[in-house]
Amino acid sequence: MVCLGNICRSPIAEGVMRHKIEQYQLSWNVDSAGTESMHVGQAPHQYSQKVCKVKGIDISTQKARQISLEDLEKYDKIYAMADDVFDDILRIGKDSPHMKKVDYFLNELKSGSYGSVPDPWYGDEEAFLPVYEMIDETCEAIVKKYNKKKHV
Repeated sequence: MVCLGNICRSPIAEGVMRHKIEQYQLSWNVDSAGTESMHVGQAPHQYSQKVCKVKGIDISTQKARQISLEDLEKYDKIYAMADDVFDDILRIGKDSPHMKKVDYFLNELKSGSYGSVPDPWYGDEEAFLPVYEMIDETCEAIVKKYNKKKHV
């Protein structure tokens, strides 16, 4: 799960997906990162933490980090939260054969939509709830699509 600074959208997505992995007893690994280094080492945005906590998910121990080429090799899927993030991943990955793993996060909700999850950074606290709901719905779609146990 990748956004710009790894403090708003992608930490929510990591927390929601971890919650679903536990809920559905999956053996998946999930992580999040940002394409920019400006928040490396910081906890998620206070409103990201708050909206998750209200939903029973604690993301307070997450720390922002920057995506690396090694991430492209390590993970089966790399989800970009927005157009600019996708473009940054392309720049980072250049000619890596692992770039085929990169997709728009919202394509899992609606194939071929190439949509962007709005960045709530520029809004107030109320901007975070619709972002959370969009992420939750998409994570549920991912679980339903890739869950080999199929008891979702």
